[in-house]
Amino acid sequence: MSTQHPRVGLGIVVENDKGQILVIKREGSHAPYWSIPGGKLKLGETFEKGVIRELKEEFDIDIKNPQVIAVTNNLKTYEAEGLHFISIILLARTFEGKPKIMEPDKCTQIRWVDPHHLPQPHFDASELGVRCYIQKMPYVSELD
Repeated sequence: MSTQHPRVGLGIVVENDKGQILVIKREGSHAPYWSIPGGKLKLGETFEKGVIRELKEEFDIDIKNPQVIAVTNNLKTYEAEGLHFISIILLARTFEGKPKIMEPDKCTQIRWVDPHHLPQPHFDASELGVRCYIQKMPYVSELD
């Protein structure tokens, strides 16, 4: 599924009051790994509205005041599948509702985890985004 230009993805670090972040086990996608929630940016959509929409559709939670914290260049996925995404990573510390799986064809598990100990295998965009979140850096060039 190669394209001639990068596409724009969205990732959202949702943090609870214990300092844990929400991760999901993706299914039926080009990268069926553990990941922070996210999706694709729609034409004419702001980054904030995109992650608010994705979290409501896929997990029935309402996030408040998401803020852009980083950008990732997802080259591992490109190398493996020929699909190149640039992802905008946002952070939300306020939300309403308890996350539940609304689209089981896209996600099979939900967990709150310590961001320093991500479940594996993990999606490269998510892993880079969480590294940016932990290091308070807007960009990191590659995974170690």
